[in-house]
Amino acid sequence: MTDSTGSRSTDPRRLGADLTVSALGLGCMGMSYAYGPSDRDEALATVRRALDIGVTFLDTADMYAQGENEKLVGEAITGRRDEVMLATKFGILVDPETSRPRGVDGSPDYVRAAIDRSLTRLGVEHVDLYYLHRPDPQVPIEETVAAMAELGRGRKGRRSRAVGGFGRHDPAGRRRASHRRHPVRVVDLQPRHRGLRGPDRA
Repeated sequence: MTDSTGSRSTDPRRLGADLTVSALGLGCMGMSYAYGPSDRDEALATVRRALDIGVTFLDTADMYAQGENEKLVGEAITGRRDEVMLATKFGILVDPETSRPRGVDGSPDYVRAAIDRSLTRLGVEHVDLYYLHRPDPQVPIEETVAAMAELGRGRKGRRSRAVGGFGRHDPAGRRRASHRRHPVRVVDLQPRHRGLRGPDRA
């Protein structure tokens, strides 16, 4: 697939300062969460086919199906970890009975616990991008980002200084997150789209 400039969707693009990904990434949320019944075998085949055709950027989150989506992605990339730039997210708490969001947690202790759980589910030693899914209004963003930076130094999140979930109406929060001591590499903006209504749009 090419765009109007002739670029292919699998051509490499720079993401942040030092990460290269395919122009087209694969968001894996809908393979096990949010949009009705899912087919695990089809989902696994989809991820593997994406890798076959040159898609290198996979995105998941710990809240999707209470971690089951991370397990699915981990299974799909078994034996192919070197082909993947792997992103996951943390920070949204879910109700274990309904799988619906029930709050947020951006505390340093939660950052450290969440990455360990994600690495176990994914079956990997590190992730390439580790996003804060939603900022915690009760925790200064600087504290959350500092804890993420510690993960990067410890290799659990090789590119852990990435913060996502800032709305387009929170430029001050983005500036505070990206301070000089722990610069944020990537910011994921998720504005709401008119006409698209989902259970969480996470």
